[in-house]
Parts: sequence; C-alpha cells; structure tokens
Amino acid sequence: MAPPAAAAVVQQQGQPAQGRQQQQPAGFGQSITGIIRIAVFWYFASKFFSPKRPATDPSLLTSNLFQKGELMDMWFYVSESEKFNDFNNEGALIWHEANIPYAVWGPESTRSLSVKYYPSEALKHNGSLYAHVYFARSGYPPDPQDPEYQPLAAFERTHPIVVYLPKSKSDKRKSLLGDGKGGEESEPLTQVVDDLDLDPKDEGPPEWISYWKPNITINLVEDFSRYSQSAVPPNIAPYMNFEPGTGNYYPTVFFNEFWLLRDKLTALNETVTELPLNLEVGPISMTKWQLFLQIDQSFQIHRSYGSMLEGEADELKVLYVCIYNIRNLCELCFYMWCHNQVVMRWSMLSQLS
Repeated sequence: MAPPAAAAVVQQQGQPAQGRQQQQPAGFGQSITGIIRIAVFWYFASKFFSPKRPATDPSLLTSNLFQKGELMDMWFYVSESEKFNDFNNEGALIWHEANIPYAVWGPESTRSLSVKYYPSEALKHNGSLYAHVYFARSGYPPDPQDPEYQPLAAFERTHPIVVYLPKSKSDKRKSLLGDGKGGEESEPLTQVVDDLDLDPKDEGPPEWISYWKPNITINLVEDFSRYSQSAVPPNIAPYMNFEPGTGNYYPTVFFNEFWLLRDKLTALNETVTELPLNLEVGPISMTKWQLFLQIDQSFQIHRSYGSMLEGEADELKVLYVCIYNIRNLCELCFYMWCHNQVVMRWSMLSQLS
C-alpha cells in the first residue's frame, strides 16, 4: 500500500492528463462557436455600426440598369477556353431560358435543367472547362457582333466548372483485427491527402487533379441600392459588374457553391465517359447573399489562422442544415399546437353559446 503522500502525488499528476483529455474534444466546438460569432458580429457590425458617410450628390450615385420584374433571357455556354465568342456553335449552348422575371419571387423566376455532359480527352487529362452565362433583356441578343446588340441590355459572367484539389489516393494500412495471415495483409483505404498529415519522407508532395462540379446554381441578387463608385462595400465589390459608359451596374450574378460539398465532386480521369450537370437559376435576397459571403469569409479567416482544415467547413455546413431542419420542425409543431388551441377554444365557446 502506497503512502498517502505518494498517492496524493500520483493523483495530482493524473489530474492534468485527465484535464488535457477533456479539453481535446472542445476544440471543434470552440471553432464552430468562433466561426458563428465572427459571421454574426461582422454582419450586424457592418449593418448598424458602419461609420456614417457624408451625403453624396445623387448624380454621382450608381444604380441598377435593370428594373424589378423586368424580363430577361439567359444563355448557358460551355467552353474549354476562359474567353468565349463562338456564339454560332450550337454544341456549346447547353441551356437557354426566356422571359425570366428579375428579382421576382415565384415559380416563374426559378428554372432548372439536368443534362449529361460527355468530357473530351483534354478535359480527362487535367483540362479546364468554363461556364459562360449571358443575360439580356428579352428580345436582345447576347452576341456583341449582332447588329441588334445593345451594351446596356446584355451582360455575362464566367465560372469554372472544374476545380483542382489534392488527389484522393489509396493508402495501405495493416489490419489490427483477424488472424496472422489476415493481419499481415494490407487493406486499401481511400483518404484525401492533407498537407498536415503528409510525411514528406514517405509520400512526397500531393498530386493535384481536376474535379467536376455536378451542380451549378446561378443566383441573381435582388439589389437596387445606389452606390458611390468610390464607396462600394468591400465584401460585395468583387461581385459588382459596372458598365463603363454610364457608371451604373448590371444585376449581380452569384454562383452559389455554399452547398457544394467536397464529397459531391467527381474526379476526372480516363475512365469517365459521362458526367451529370444540374443547373438552376433563380433569385436571392441581398441579406441571404451577404450572409453566405460572411460565412465563407469567416471560413477563409480560420483557414489562414490554421484553426480549420479543408473538410471541416463541409461539416459545419451539414451541421447548419441539421439545425435549420430542426428549427423548421419545431416551428411546424408550434404552429400545429397553436392551431389546435384555437380550434379547441372556438369549440368551447360555441358549446357555451
């Protein structure tokens, strides 16, 4: 039997280890709390606590070139070149929609299409592919070479359909279960190469390959604000598309990849013969758009500090979806409870009368 003093020393030495073990799981929760706190604080601070700017001459303010409810046509072209001018190539036109009302919430303003795309040999070998999305007022062409083309009536945005990420590779690990023969054999497991877990002595630098984005969501931002060109909010300035002649801006096109998770991407190689491509166009409110931007920026800040790995952002998005669904379910249960209470109250009043 150990002396009481020795037992106390052993107990004191064991307490820090237990404390460290209890503090390890708290790291992921702290990162979640920090990200949500930064995003919410940044949004409300920019809304309510931004410094008041002096009044600007209305003639110097820019405005949206399109009006609410104005009908637009859309053309969706794909090309392996970042610049596009082959409007006569029918094979490049994947999708065309007419009479889309701008900034109107309803079934007529949301369109979708699912197609199969057959990759070229260049695309299978780390090639690039771009989506060239053109919008124009109904009745106007998107081609600048067309005689009826009007610069103030058409605009376009380019978006990559292929993204380059570290290659998923097979890692052989020894099984800890089974008999002697089974224990000696290796089992191939698929894992994503991570710069932090990579041992340069054993593996070397990771190989980057191209991945296919199966979903492309095109959102037209409902924004009719009047900005001074020298005082555009910095978080939305990279997305603004100004017309050089008048200084006004075209409707903002936002390629929404917030819900495009890493596990939905498809690696491109020689064995790929066809690829799914799900397209959608629709409106998005200014508040929701800025919220997405703030969350993505907070993710980038945590990655730059090294407090978040690449896959953790997808986990947080899945967690957000779960919380959102639970919130909707609780709201539905509350409405049903209120409805039942109203019905019961009216039935009691009718019986008393």
